[in-house]
Amino acid sequence: MIFGKTLVVTGVSSGIGARTAELAVSLGADVIGIDMKEPAIASSNFIKGDLSNPAGIEAVVRQLPKRFDALLNIAGISGKVGTEATLAINFYGLRAFTEAVAPRIREGGAVVNVASIAGYGWRANLERAKAMVAEKGFPDIKAVMAKNGVSNEEGYPLSKELLLLWTQKAAHEPLFKEHGVRVNAVSPGPVETQILKEFRSVLGDEKVDSDISRVGRAATASDIAPVILFLASDGARWINGANIANDGGLEASINADVLGF
Repeated sequence: MIFGKTLVVTGVSSGIGARTAELAVSLGADVIGIDMKEPAIASSNFIKGDLSNPAGIEAVVRQLPKRFDALLNIAGISGKVGTEATLAINFYGLRAFTEAVAPRIREGGAVVNVASIAGYGWRANLERAKAMVAEKGFPDIKAVMAKNGVSNEEGYPLSKELLLLWTQKAAHEPLFKEHGVRVNAVSPGPVETQILKEFRSVLGDEKVDSDISRVGRAATASDIAPVILFLASDGARWINGANIANDGGLEASINADVLGF
């Protein structure tokens, strides 16, 4: 159900992005990949670019076609470089890029955001998340952090909390809704990718090992890619503003502990 579609995939050069692009092509889709690094296999449909700042976003947007079917926001960083840079890439840059290209997504198309189980706390931190999502455009992130009491150590979970809240809001914003564009998220748990070691340094071995032990193993990129592509397909035409916990049951296990069932 993605045969013949044109998909824009950020973070295409490694991990989940690379596997998603590979699978999409095998299913008959055309992929336009975006990354700061060249992919291992050269492609004429690759755009080298930086989505962490307004100028970089504008440069990438200029190179995209006028119409395509779906945007798959897979690019992201672990948080090791600090909260400001992490929010720039994982949320504010992602949002600015998505809003910039939204008019180019065909009627009935989709945006799929790769969030994370690390964003689980968005409900508990709702007021902060609401305030930070309410910042328009690409704000002064340092100022936003100061205003909301954000430390330099909580960048990754915070970025995913904001992304999960915004996904639900965006699904009902005119920019997307009036053009029949669905906005959904996928939340993996630990995934065996190149940056898993960075997640261990950011989140701690105890947290990562606990999450893995709850479900028996870490995921692979091949576990995550099909769900991303399903949300981009016509088979998901009635799914909107949703988050799929593609985590082997991790969220269910955490819910049992937190909610006591």
